[in-house]
Amino acid sequence: MIDFSITDEQKALRDLARDFAKNEMIPKAEHHDHTGEYPKEILKKAFDVGLMNMHIPVEYGGAGLGVLDELIASEELFYGCSGMATAILANNLALAPVLLGADDYVMKKFIQPMSETFTLAAYAVTEPGAGSDVAGIRTTAKRVGDEYIVNGSKMWITNAGHADWFFVLAKTDPNAGHKGMTGFIVDAKTPGIIVGKKEKNMGQRCSDTRGVTFEDVKVPKENMIGKEGEGFKIAMGAFDKTRPAVAIGAVGVARAALDHSIRYANTRNAFGKPISVNQGVSFMIAEMARDIEAGRLLCWQSAWLIDNGFRNTYQASIAKVFCADMAMRVTTDAVQIFGGYGFNEEYPVEKLMRDAKIFQIYEGTSQIQRVIISKFLNDGVGIETPNA
Repeated sequence: MIDFSITDEQKALRDLARDFAKNEMIPKAEHHDHTGEYPKEILKKAFDVGLMNMHIPVEYGGAGLGVLDELIASEELFYGCSGMATAILANNLALAPVLLGADDYVMKKFIQPMSETFTLAAYAVTEPGAGSDVAGIRTTAKRVGDEYIVNGSKMWITNAGHADWFFVLAKTDPNAGHKGMTGFIVDAKTPGIIVGKKEKNMGQRCSDTRGVTFEDVKVPKENMIGKEGEGFKIAMGAFDKTRPAVAIGAVGVARAALDHSIRYANTRNAFGKPISVNQGVSFMIAEMARDIEAGRLLCWQSAWLIDNGFRNTYQASIAKVFCADMAMRVTTDAVQIFGGYGFNEEYPVEKLMRDAKIFQIYEGTSQIQRVIISKFLNDGVGIETPNA
């Protein structure tokens, strides 16, 4: 049977995240957007109430929650502030490949402590010349005795300036293509790591995004994630878990834009009546609601699949591209509804429009998602329900 209800535990998680967004994030969102100040105190509060590291298994001290659980909470956090939510949930991206491939040693050394102590991690895969083309990375890891020597540069790394450790994807066999890549956990205090300046981005301004350079960084072989040569497979598998969460972030941003648009349209008068009664405006708002509802269902479907042991790559890409493009469209329409006020920083929707753009870029661009979807369709798979 198909069931769209959520459990009492999921309702409690949603309410916790909703209250946190309302009381901790929204009142400070404008300040952090204007200053670009990293919201570390808010992250610490999120950790204290259990809104970080939700996927750490119970046997390592975590809550052991699923992807759908994360989505339910994430939508509320992104509704509160996209930049803050990205910082809060960046740990989940770094954790995803580790949870897929790490052995007990790594889990106890790096992951279990995250359940007890406020810790930040960063996913260091993207490079200046290799974004969506993960196979094009140039960072290398050369085996020397019981260590690997890592050299290379990463770019657009979220939480890089505050991370305690990095998940790093590097080439251990430069001649083996994507089969020559290996993942490692690299302690951020290791000599040879150079963290660059905080980038001044168009949106999500309080999220800490930087370049990271590795110069002869020594990494113990015990810090390897999975086996040598499995890094690309593990990194791609992680996207199946993280892309639905990114997609639901776009839903949260779009939902905030919808709520602002409804309130404004019901109070702004033109020609003697609220603009909400004009078909031109009311239809825009109706289409916003339509697409937000559709986007949420796509996210939930892709999360349900991976939580229940099915491959969700096709559905995750559909959710990601639909929600990213939808959020850009909805926030742009919100600015239009606000008119001249929407173009002004004193009103909230211009921030939402700036924040929305990144969803079409990070975690695989909207164009890359279309490539993935097309490949599945050309191969004749992906369009059936999992148990058909």
